[in-house]
Amino acid sequence: MMRTRPLKVALLGCGVVGSEVARIMTTHADDLAARIGAPVELAGVAVRRPGKVRAGIPDELVTTDATALVKRGDIDVVVEVIGGIEPARALITTAFEHGASVVSANKALLAEDGATLYAAAEQHGRDLYFEAAVAGAIPLIRPLRESLAGDKVNRVLGIVNGTTNFILDKMDTSGAGYSEALDEATALGYAEADPTADVEGFDAAAKAAILAGIAFHTRVRLDDVYREGMTEVTAADFASAKRMGCTIKLLAICERAADGQSVTARVHPAMIPLSHPLASVREAYNAVFVEAEAAGRLMFYGPGAGGSPTASAVLGDLVAVCRNKLAEATGPGESVYTQLPVSPMGDVVTRYHISLDVADKPGVLAQVATVFAEHGVSIDTVRQQGKDGEASLVVVTHRAPDAALSGTVEALRKLDTVRGVASIMRVEGE
Repeated sequence: MMRTRPLKVALLGCGVVGSEVARIMTTHADDLAARIGAPVELAGVAVRRPGKVRAGIPDELVTTDATALVKRGDIDVVVEVIGGIEPARALITTAFEHGASVVSANKALLAEDGATLYAAAEQHGRDLYFEAAVAGAIPLIRPLRESLAGDKVNRVLGIVNGTTNFILDKMDTSGAGYSEALDEATALGYAEADPTADVEGFDAAAKAAILAGIAFHTRVRLDDVYREGMTEVTAADFASAKRMGCTIKLLAICERAADGQSVTARVHPAMIPLSHPLASVREAYNAVFVEAEAAGRLMFYGPGAGGSPTASAVLGDLVAVCRNKLAEATGPGESVYTQLPVSPMGDVVTRYHISLDVADKPGVLAQVATVFAEHGVSIDTVRQQGKDGEASLVVVTHRAPDAALSGTVEALRKLDTVRGVASIMRVEGE
């Protein structure tokens, strides 16, 4: 039997995502009610600019006083899509204090201070759901928190930012330079006017922190994630990658150490073999590989951003939270029982592709090989080309600790025969 009294929803933010959430709640009201077991009613919408026309939202629902809205005792669920740290954090914790559960898309806040939100939700017996915070419409958080709750996840590897994937895909397929590809992404609306959060890896790093925390049942904050942007990737890097049978992607990589005693989380550009499924992820799409002990390798693929895809994830959480509300239950909270330390990047074992500008004369290769040997890094392949007294030397290493590889590069820079380090890139996905 369906309950007739509606569950009331407060919406914080009515931008691209928020307006789409409101539209779907209205146009699919009957279906949502049937799936939940009670109607859902949009009871208020908090915005910064009240004068703006918002199609389908009655003016009487719009307010600039978000705090008063979440303090209303009749609100069952607060949907937070304003982003940022404050006032979002204060609004969410206030919502819990006044009896509402929360659905959020706020990756920055969850990565920076998820512990505070989890603690407040637990203290007041409320739900905190955030599927939309990572990878847009792709179901990823719930499979990690629930479907794989009985398994042991060892690695999460993926493309979690559509803007950077679009740019790198254009550089790969058209031969465009970074600036040209960024201009196209901006013109098509894939990149913001200030793309720093995307191209410097901040967005992906926040998502990596969230994924690592859930996958490994340990607390991982944004500051724990090693981050490199992709602004230095060049057409020459793509040419080198193609010669190796690879392409280049900005990857978020979360791993459990081989001994199981620590975890790592990192974001950086990397070469991956064309045979790897992530190599075929095109344009602004996202894809994430999850490697679990019993389940094996799982791949999640789809649109990772945009109003409609992100709203889809928000509404999925809204349905789940409303069902819990009717059942007088709550879903999974924070799981940090392992309390594993997060190792620094220097402990990560990986491969490198290093391109050097060197003098074209006898003995250069021997000098370079000696430096690698002195730092305990084994060379897999070497390719050398020379002309008119100058040469390029491309070295691909076997797997070694990142600290050893970094030390190798620093020592190479000091050789008289090395004119410069043209590029350095990790090789992943093998």
